[in-house]
Amino acid sequence: MKKVLFIFALALGSMHLATAQTAQSFYFELGGPGLASVNFDTRFGAREDGLGGRIGIGGLSINGAGVVFLPIGLNYLLGNDSRHYFEIGAGATPVFGNDGADGSFSETFGHLLFGYRLQPLNGGFTFRAFINPIFGNGFFIPYYAGLSFGYKF
Repeated sequence: MKKVLFIFALALGSMHLATAQTAQSFYFELGGPGLASVNFDTRFGAREDGLGGRIGIGGLSINGAGVVFLPIGLNYLLGNDSRHYFEIGAGATPVFGNDGADGSFSETFGHLLFGYRLQPLNGGFTFRAFINPIFGNGFFIPYYAGLSFGYKF
């Protein structure tokens, strides 16, 4: 668990250093690459649209077995009205877990993202709805999806 927290803190710190007073938001995501996760999203430039990144932490525990997801990705926002955007993105999600019997495991899967984002220009409530294909070692799920709700600063 210390390794998971270290990786999360390192990635979050790197993303924060890469930003210079740009749009930043926190959101809760259900579905998506973190299953049920809390995420930080930022733009890499001074504009509301364009290139950005996200990092999150999520997971679940059932009957002594647990799993932690660390979704990390890049995204690009396309839009003309400074409020409604089409979002495309890609990333990787390291997964760390304990199966309750045989010990711990780790895996990584890739993800793509195609969806809608409501992100007000001057901050406030944010919303995302998206299709999120995921793929990994021997599997591909094309119709996975997610929703998120949060706040932009």
